[in-house]
Amino acid sequence: MPTIWELDFYSRPVLDEKGKKLWEVLICESPLDVKQPVDGLFRYSTFLNNTEVNSVKLRESVEAAIARAPAPPDKIRFFRRQMSNMITKACEEVGIPAYASRRTLALSRWLDERLASVYPEMPNYQAGGNPSVLLPNPTPQPLPDALIGEKWAFVTLEATAFDDLSEWAIDFGESFPLALAGLAPDTPVPGLLLFSSRALPLAAWMSGLELAYVKYLSESKPPQLLLETGGSDSWILATLTTAALQQEAAQFEMAKAKAGGIHFIAVQTDPQAEEFKGFWLLAELVLG
Repeated sequence: MPTIWELDFYSRPVLDEKGKKLWEVLICESPLDVKQPVDGLFRYSTFLNNTEVNSVKLRESVEAAIARAPAPPDKIRFFRRQMSNMITKACEEVGIPAYASRRTLALSRWLDERLASVYPEMPNYQAGGNPSVLLPNPTPQPLPDALIGEKWAFVTLEATAFDDLSEWAIDFGESFPLALAGLAPDTPVPGLLLFSSRALPLAAWMSGLELAYVKYLSESKPPQLLLETGGSDSWILATLTTAALQQEAAQFEMAKAKAGGIHFIAVQTDPQAEEFKGFWLLAELVLG
């Protein structure tokens, strides 16, 4: 199993002695299995002042984290697109590829913890939001013709069904401990099954996309079911032209909201198949 890190480098709601915002490098390990202990994930943090916001200082921070970690990462994920050039350059200089990704659940939860209990206890804390710079998202693009699924279906599993996920027959995929989401064992977790005679190539292609989440876009004309990937990419899984399909998609969104944004997407050859060519646990996060 590879080692993946999640990284954030941004200003915090705390001022230094000169009245300028402190910046912070946060690095944590991505959990990749439902049974991986959350408490054992590697974490590293360091504060920098605003004159140290550059790729050199960030590279030094990544190097310091590597020196303390049990093992260096195979790749690093980051969600702040406005910091893309600096993060990519710093990581490349260390010899580690960096990818824009919204698959940063462990980092998001850690940031929430620090916003609630760490920064407010620091001198010169500034209450209120610390908004990220918002960048426009590109227009959703159609899937490559050869990868379009022939059928699809919404399904639901209870959270306890994922306890033995590591034992399922899956060719491509990634998961995370549901403890990160704080779900009760009987929480219904919604999902989307894609069926295709080219299921293996479809799953292989999806595995290289940094899958983020599935979303129903009701306001498009006509409404669409989207697969969000990378830092901002969006793919059209299906166009929903009937009221029945739109209602199913709306119910999927409601179930996803009740599950704290947790859901899944899976790829199979047909509805009778017992194995998965691809299976990913997903989380729609509010990243800022």
